Amino acid sequence: MAALPSLKGLQAFEAAARTGSFAAAAEELSISAAAVSQLIRTVEEQMGRKLFHRVNRRVVLSEAGVEMLPRLSMAFQEIGSVAREVGGDAFRPRLVVSVPPSMAMGWLSERLAGFVAGHGAVDISLRGDDDPVPFERELIDIRLSYGPHYREHPTEDIVRDAVYPVCAPALAVAIKREGLASLPLVHTDWGPTGASFPSWRNWFEAAGIDPGRSVRRGLSANSSRAALDLAVSGLGVALSQGVYCAAALEDGRLVRPVAHAIELRQPYCLTIPERSARRDVVAAFREWLIAECVRAVKSPALTATASNGR
Repeated sequence: MAALPSLKGLQAFEAAARTGSFAAAAEELSISAAAVSQLIRTVEEQMGRKLFHRVNRRVVLSEAGVEMLPRLSMAFQEIGSVAREVGGDAFRPRLVVSVPPSMAMGWLSERLAGFVAGHGAVDISLRGDDDPVPFERELIDIRLSYGPHYREHPTEDIVRDAVYPVCAPALAVAIKREGLASLPLVHTDWGPTGASFPSWRNWFEAAGIDPGRSVRRGLSANSSRAALDLAVSGLGVALSQGVYCAAALEDGRLVRPVAHAIELRQPYCLTIPERSARRDVVAAFREWLIAECVRAVKSPALTATASNGR
């Protein structure tokens, strides 16, 4: 049986490759950067392969290093899982959750206490990321995205949403009197990754309404959350996904001034890498997150008759 490389050396390599820095790896492992460098050099000598190329005081992963990193990360995560299971209360499970930025800014963060209350103590790293996300580099356990971006990992469609015109109650009175096209609109620029989201022009065309020049006027936001906040503030009528606006409709901060909605072209999807799928905390979070998304998208406030009935 061939001699195995130093476990401490492999750990030093994995930390340095994952963090992109010998100094960061040293801080994580509570040793010096020089010790990290020496441990990695020892592994390179034992394996007869360079894991890093040293260029102009920088280190970049070699081909062998690129191949090794995800497999080592999975191995060390599995070792950590075994230690937590055997150690019982001495350890808390850790969960890395990645969602779109608008979902991280309020929607999910406001609900996480419910998961912790039902599941118990867990260390959660909540990330607001645009697609694509670096699953292996950041050791992401579960990713919620709009559309099936990650078919190279196990991915499931969980729910299909729609966009609804929403506004503050006071503004809805003016819409009844003057019509939607006469009032300020809140436009959301989702950027190139969100190109399939409906615009106000799409909504007016689908509703059979001539918007005139209003489709080009109003406020603009670069996130769904910001657009929703502008609508709550009474600054205009926003097109909002049901998953985001359901709670504000339920508590009366927003109303639906018109009935027409547009179904989104793609579903929300959950992606869980195989290295995480067997973890109990991941399975529990998956079940809870799906239930929260479905509950919001199927809210009675979204299916109720709009305030002016059209």
